[in-house]
Amino acid sequence: MSSKIIITSGDPAGIGPDIILQALTQNTWSHELIVVADPNLLKNRAKQLGINVTLHDYNKKNTKHTSNNAITVLPISCPAPVTAGKLDSRNAHYVLETLEIAAKGCLSGEFSAMVTPPIHKGVINDAGVKFSGHTEFLAELTHTKLPVMMLAADKLRVALATTHLPLSEVSAAITADLLEDILSILYKDLQEKFSIPKPHILVCGLNPHAGESGHMGHEEIDTIEPTLEKMRQQGMHITGPLPADTLFTHKYLDTADAVLAMYHDQGLPVLKYVGFGNAINITLGLPIIRTSVDHGTALDLAGTGKASPNSLLAAINLAVEISG
Repeated sequence: MSSKIIITSGDPAGIGPDIILQALTQNTWSHELIVVADPNLLKNRAKQLGINVTLHDYNKKNTKHTSNNAITVLPISCPAPVTAGKLDSRNAHYVLETLEIAAKGCLSGEFSAMVTPPIHKGVINDAGVKFSGHTEFLAELTHTKLPVMMLAADKLRVALATTHLPLSEVSAAITADLLEDILSILYKDLQEKFSIPKPHILVCGLNPHAGESGHMGHEEIDTIEPTLEKMRQQGMHITGPLPADTLFTHKYLDTADAVLAMYHDQGLPVLKYVGFGNAINITLGLPIIRTSVDHGTALDLAGTGKASPNSLLAAINLAVEISG
């Protein structure tokens, strides 16, 4: 496997360029790191932040640059001038091009993993491109039927049965087929990517008190419980459905390798409380390795030097660990 990891630059107006410059000029890794970005963007932001950096153009025969202030760049250009903190829809296609270059490079084997700083979904949609997030975009690009979003902070890992859906649509989306597919992907990737021979997965109920024996909803009885029992009969170590308000306690988490939440705001607020700024987003089910930061573009911090690179550092370290 390649020892090269490619990092996209995020939305050029956000803190992506800032945290890349901070992380890559202050740390070294066993893998070679390549940033796909506009070199002028990095130069201008480095000047704004007072960071001394030397940029080297990437080619496949490049040797690794080991000095702390050197960054290897796969160069592409932003169509419009960039101002830190000011979104510009003219640069939306630049953002998508960085993702496409990184993903295709991973598919071809040129890179062992891709790491993604934050992008701004709204400005991409403003450019006329229907876009709901990294996860869905990469799934389409890699012809993946079902990607699974999982965030990790320290020892807590939370995967999602549904991602960017309105709450009113979640119940109808929770089907036996969906749960079976997601649990299979989660179980397999915990084994293969995280080297856990027999993962223990906790599964949240959809309703308060996991439905309270049908008094607060029937999704647990009709869909979730039968699916979990089917997966247990196939040899998976699964506990649930459990009420989400008690699942996220040491009694349960201390024995678990991952949690499957039914929807976005059921699982992620707990994880981000535990580790916001140091957590990692990893997309499971893809034929490539993709890790990401746990935060947004933070436009108010772009160019100020106040953005923390910790989540990016964690995402790079996980990409190195998994691909290694």
